Amino acid sequence: MRIAVISDIHANLHALEAVLAAIDTERADELWCLGDLVGYGPKPNECVALVRERASTCLVGNHDLAVLEQLELELFTDEAAAAAAWSRGVLEPDAAAFLGSLAPAGRREGVALAHGSPRDPVWEYVLSAAAGEAALAATAEPLVLVGHSHVALALGSAEDGVVAGGKAPAGTAVALGAGRRHVLNPGSVGQPRDGDPRAAWIVIDGDSGWATFCRTDYPIESTQSEMRALPLPEVLAERLAHGV
Repeated sequence: MRIAVISDIHANLHALEAVLAAIDTERADELWCLGDLVGYGPKPNECVALVRERASTCLVGNHDLAVLEQLELELFTDEAAAAAAWSRGVLEPDAAAFLGSLAPAGRREGVALAHGSPRDPVWEYVLSAAAGEAALAATAEPLVLVGHSHVALALGSAEDGVVAGGKAPAGTAVALGAGRRHVLNPGSVGQPRDGDPRAAWIVIDGDSGWATFCRTDYPIESTQSEMRALPLPEVLAERLAHGV
């Protein structure tokens, strides 16, 4: 089975459509989404509808919960709070109902999934070997998939249990199994923060036992134009071009 994993779409429809087209060429059997479908970007309803249609597994993220008014806006930066407040006003009932039906963590066979981390599925960032070690300690599955940080990341435990790894640029391939455990973050579809502005995702090939990190170009300027036509903070549009 081939599984495509995406996260942190953040209402960026152009990025999502480009990634889904790339996933189709990979002949993925399933699509898993690790949350934050909305927030920041200009097309929340359209992105929720597409993920609802395509994903067999989907989590809810902290920005989704903010737009659903399940988290206080004071917990977010000023720019994120402003985007969430705007999204609250335009989110359609069907989209809200779908997001409201989701949990921030889940499991598939041999895989633990969390938006943030297994210890704190809503808020914790996994960005270091120490955080990866804690994530593995909190789970039994050999593979842990997380989102939230917008940074494509590959961490793995060696035979001695030491966890190592770091950022995973496009083309990085990770051999799964063989008694080792891994924490992988596909990066962000809609607002990457690892210096590469291209939309990020992972494809996992269950037959070969490899996970490959992928990046997909999309028309960033189109998303920026849509954002600038709305009452969304300029910094959120500007940062798309830089992957920060």
